[in-house]
Amino acid sequence: MKILREAQALLGELTNLRHRLHAHPELGLDLPRTQAAVLEALDDLPLEITPGKNATSVTAVLRGHAPIAAGERTTVLLRADMDAVPVSEETGLPFRSRVEGAMHACGHDLHTAMLAGAARLLATRRDRLRGDVVLMFQPGEEGWEGARTMIEEGVLDASGRRADAAYGLHVFSTLPQRLFTRPGPMLAASSALLVTVHGAGGHASAPHLARDPVPATAEMISALQTMVTRRFDAFDPVVLTVGMVHAGTRRNVIPATATFEATIRTFGDSVADRVGEEALRLLQGIADAHGVRVDARFVRERPATVNDAAETAFAERTIRDVFGADLHEPLPRPFTGAEDFSRVLAEVPGSFVALGALPAGADPRDAAYNHSGHAVFDDAVLPLGAALYAELALRRTAVRPSGLPETPGEVQ
Repeated sequence: MKILREAQALLGELTNLRHRLHAHPELGLDLPRTQAAVLEALDDLPLEITPGKNATSVTAVLRGHAPIAAGERTTVLLRADMDAVPVSEETGLPFRSRVEGAMHACGHDLHTAMLAGAARLLATRRDRLRGDVVLMFQPGEEGWEGARTMIEEGVLDASGRRADAAYGLHVFSTLPQRLFTRPGPMLAASSALLVTVHGAGGHASAPHLARDPVPATAEMISALQTMVTRRFDAFDPVVLTVGMVHAGTRRNVIPATATFEATIRTFGDSVADRVGEEALRLLQGIADAHGVRVDARFVRERPATVNDAAETAFAERTIRDVFGADLHEPLPRPFTGAEDFSRVLAEVPGSFVALGALPAGADPRDAAYNHSGHAVFDDAVLPLGAALYAELALRRTAVRPSGLPETPGEVQ
C-alpha cells in the first residue's frame, strides 16, 4: 500500500533519529535530550504540542480536516515510550550507547522513531483524517509510572474529548519480523516483593554467637520458588524472580541485615493478591525458624495489559490489509513481561501489538532478549511500525465514536 511505501522512503530519516536516541539513552521520567530530539523531529508538522509538567513527556495533537458530521468526530491515541534501561551496552554497534550504565535495551528508541514517522505520514493525510490523533511520547515506562503521570496530566483528553481508541506496539529482539496480536491479556501484571532480614552481626568464625541473616535469606529465596510451583495452578501462570540480593561487606563479617527484591508476574488480580499473602506468610515462618526478624512488603505495581477484543480484531484486519497475511501471527499465549500501557487500556479500549525485530539472518534461539546488554534490534522494522501506527489512526478515525462497526466493510 501507498502508506507503507512512503514509510519505507522515510527509513533513512527514522534510522538517523533512532541511532541518535540510542547513542544517548536517558533513564526515568527526566529525558531532556530525548524530548528535545522528539520536538525537533515534529517541529515542521501541524501539531498542537504540549510538553509534560512533571515529566519530559510530549503530547501532540493532529487535527483531521476531512468533512464529518457534528458529534461524530473520533479521537485515536498512539503511544510510544522513550526511556532506556540501566544496562551497560555490549553490542559493539557503531551507534552504541555513549552513556555508561544506560542502554536502549528494550527498543524504546525504535518506538519513538516509529511514532515520529507516523506523525509525518499522518500530517500529509489530514484531508483524509476524520477525527483527531493524539501522539503520546512517554518517558518513565521502565518502572517509573510514566503512563500514570501522563494520564494525570490529561493525555487521554488532549484532543478536547476522551480518546475513543488507543494503540501501542513493542519490539522484541528475539521474534521474527512479523506482527503478533491477541485479544485479552497480552502482558502480565507486575508486583514487587521487598524484603529485609534483620539478624545480629558478628565474627564469621563464630556464627553461633550471631544471628546470621544470610542463610535465612537464602532459604527464603529458594522457598519462594517452590511456593510458586506447589501452591499455584500451572495453567494460571505465576512468575517470581529475585533480581536483587545484598548482604555484607567482607567475607569474615556476619552482617546484621540482608535484603532482596523480587518481581512477580500474574494475570489475575485474585492470583496476585494470593501470591502476596502466601509469600508474606512463608517469609515470616522462615524468619521465626532462624531466630531473625523479617520486614517484607508486597506492592502491586502495574495491572495486566488487556487488549480489547473488538479493537484487536480491527488491528488484525488492518495489519493483514497493509502488510499481508504472512506478516501477521496470532499469539497463542500472552507474554509475562509487564507494560504501563496497561494503564491506558484500563481507561480506553485499544490494543497492544508485538513487532518482531530480530535482525535478518539471526537465529532467535541465540539472540539476546530485551533488557540484555547484547540485545540488537533491526532498523528495517522502523517503517513497519510507522506505517502501522498511521494506518490504525486513519482507519479508526473513520469509525463513529460510538464504536467499531459490526462488519469490516464499514471501515474504508
